[in-house]
Amino acid sequence: MSNDLRPSRLSPRDVLRVGAVGLRARRARVVLSALGIAIGIATMVAVVGLSESSRADLMARLDRLGTNLLTAEAGKNALGDEVKLPKSAVAMVERIGPVQHATATADIDVRIRRSDVVPEERTAGVTAQAVRRDLLSALGGEVHEGGWLDPAGERLPTTVLGAVAADRLGITRVGETIMMNGTRVAVVGILEPLELVPNLDRVAMVGFPAAERYFGFDGHPTTVFERSTDASVEDVRAILARTISPGEEAGIKVSRPSDALAAKAATDEGLTNLMLGLGAVALLVGGVGVANTMVISVLERRQEIGLRRALGATRGAIRLQFLTESLLLSALGGVTGALLGAAATYGFARFQGWTAVVPPQSLAGGLAATLLIGVVAGLYPAIRASRLHPTVALNAA
Repeated sequence: MSNDLRPSRLSPRDVLRVGAVGLRARRARVVLSALGIAIGIATMVAVVGLSESSRADLMARLDRLGTNLLTAEAGKNALGDEVKLPKSAVAMVERIGPVQHATATADIDVRIRRSDVVPEERTAGVTAQAVRRDLLSALGGEVHEGGWLDPAGERLPTTVLGAVAADRLGITRVGETIMMNGTRVAVVGILEPLELVPNLDRVAMVGFPAAERYFGFDGHPTTVFERSTDASVEDVRAILARTISPGEEAGIKVSRPSDALAAKAATDEGLTNLMLGLGAVALLVGGVGVANTMVISVLERRQEIGLRRALGATRGAIRLQFLTESLLLSALGGVTGALLGAAATYGFARFQGWTAVVPPQSLAGGLAATLLIGVVAGLYPAIRASRLHPTVALNAA
């Protein structure tokens, strides 16, 4: 019969039980320490979730509005002179093979007032533009109240107001009239906001023929809009200016309205990175709190450590016990933070009308970060606890 003595080993279940007992004995301190971890993880999960939810909503809007709309606006040539788009600009653009739809608008010099009793200088911040009848279908716009310009309406003193223009003029229903210069004009429609071309929200629109007849419009468009196939947008963009105004293409500004929404996504991404940095700082503070809790725990429990060592617990078992406590403490904060972050994402996304998106990798990354912090924060206290000599620990006051 062998008399060899072998050190006892704790099973994983026993390790978890011993670690949990250590935490339950100091609940208030555990909650406060876990709170720092929870705040950091909740911030990171919520920031990533809200960013992804916002981006998903933006991509859905882009898919709905289309990214194949290009605009060409009259600008200035190399000599600084104003460039005028030819009257045939729309017809010229329509000759480009991939172009599916082309239309135009033009600025007209008109003072707009709510009624003839309002002084002429009080224009309510509303401008006027001449538009073609096919503008609304080309931009994918919708009428909120009333209707759009029909073949008769585009020749008569009638107008369709953008959403902001109607609000500024105090127009809430069709059939009311406004003054454009000295002409009384009937409001036949109010549009929903145009997301791709928001400047039209502040405009009172009249037909090209009515603008020529009543307001001295010369027939030259100011802006041309065109839609082409998605695959050919960049090719059309490259030749659009010289197609509209050969020889003076330098004075034509070509843009894609959806680029502004894409730029917004890039801005949101930069803000997301900043918020992730703040979350990481909160996580670091939480890690310091865990380390502080574990160091104090070692100092307070020296007699317990000495007793366990005297009863045969190895240094490795002591290290494992305190490392497990640190991991459990961090995991408690991490799980709580992940749940709070996911709840905040779902709540805010629902409030905004977005589809809530919580990337699984953000949850997995957050939990992995907490475990890493648990190991780092608990390593020194665990090593310190294992190095306590049983006699010294038992004699500690």
